[in-house]
Amino acid sequence: MPGEPSIPSVPSPRTPHPSGTCVLLKHGEVFLKGRNRHLFTERLHDNLRRALRGVGGSTWIKDGQNVTVLGGEVSQDVLVERARRVIGFNSVEPAVRVPSTVADITKTAVDALAAVRAERPGISFAVRVKRRDKSFEMTSSQFERFLGARVREALGPVPVNLSSPDVRVSVEVDHKESYVSWTRHPGPGGLPVGSSGRALVLLSGGYDSPVAAYRAMRRGLRCDFVHFTGAPFTNAASVYKAYALARELNRYQPGGRLHVIALGHAQKQLAIAGAGRLQVVAQRRLMVRAASALAGRTRAEALVTGDSLGQVASQTLANMAAVDEAATLPVLRPLVGWEKQEIIDEARSIGTAEISVLPDEDCCKLLAPPRVALRAGLTHLHSVEKRLDLDDLVNGLLRDVQIMYPGETGGEGEAEADGPDGGPTPSRPVPAACATAPSGTVSS
Repeated sequence: MPGEPSIPSVPSPRTPHPSGTCVLLKHGEVFLKGRNRHLFTERLHDNLRRALRGVGGSTWIKDGQNVTVLGGEVSQDVLVERARRVIGFNSVEPAVRVPSTVADITKTAVDALAAVRAERPGISFAVRVKRRDKSFEMTSSQFERFLGARVREALGPVPVNLSSPDVRVSVEVDHKESYVSWTRHPGPGGLPVGSSGRALVLLSGGYDSPVAAYRAMRRGLRCDFVHFTGAPFTNAASVYKAYALARELNRYQPGGRLHVIALGHAQKQLAIAGAGRLQVVAQRRLMVRAASALAGRTRAEALVTGDSLGQVASQTLANMAAVDEAATLPVLRPLVGWEKQEIIDEARSIGTAEISVLPDEDCCKLLAPPRVALRAGLTHLHSVEKRLDLDDLVNGLLRDVQIMYPGETGGEGEAEADGPDGGPTPSRPVPAACATAPSGTVSS
């Protein structure tokens, strides 16, 4: 994609003999793309290479028709674990590479099913063949029947279930090598991170915003994060949580930066200006103003929030419209139609739920009125804001912004910073103290 250079390939050994273990990565929405599909595939492979950094051995990547083959001098389990976090792959399948001969494929399929059956007696099976090499001596359906018969000859009357088998032996026949797999792990799917541009996520410590960030990544957005604290009137607990959440989310994308902005004094000024029941909405308007200005520094083209329509008083339709009016960029709300339990379930699946339940001091509760206005009027909001110098307020917030780089030193999730001219500069590793637990250490 334009704007970012391709990542150099991971050092790889010479093309190996077509035998041994590998991992098949089935493409997600990339296969729907037309003439520019190669751009999405290049982005997908760049992200895969980043995920393989620090894996502990050389690896190789082979591009096929709507499939990527991954292998190397690394444990197959490690390759599977890394690949399962790369957005853009629908499934991750440990496989065995064999020469494209009937004898080699048959032996591998029989041996694989025999090993599974030894651990799980009485299982049913089915064989599925995809023949990419049309010169192969049998059609896909013929080869399926042939392999099924050979399995039953070798192992006895193993039950066949074509609609819902306990084990599905998949065979992909290519020109020089073929792949046999019998285990399938779901991948994240979606579009490769970075293929749709960049966004800035307003990251709180709750369930919602991390899930919204993940959903934005699945639509191809590369995300940086901004976290607002109530400092100096609240402690640093929310910063620790935001750091931990950003680090977990960075396992799904090239490392995004975390910007921390102390909002406490500005919140107090809004209260003194007479915000009253509009306090929470006025604070959110100030947040999106500051985030919009910060987005210019991060090259973000949109803001992302975890708003869910009607979930809390500040997220009514009228209040969300009032917040949008203060933004200078599109405000994306991936969770706008989600129920709370759906959000919590997703948070558990992506690994952020255990962090979100930790206690902290949420800046949104600071100076919050007993009752929040459900329909904040723009006239009243503008009246409150006129009592303040908003430009000076926003400039002050950005002047003191702190920047963190959540990630693992030398491994996946390492952040890549932008230089003063907007171009990339070498990565700055996270301090060792932050690599094990979030801390107040920052880079400015």
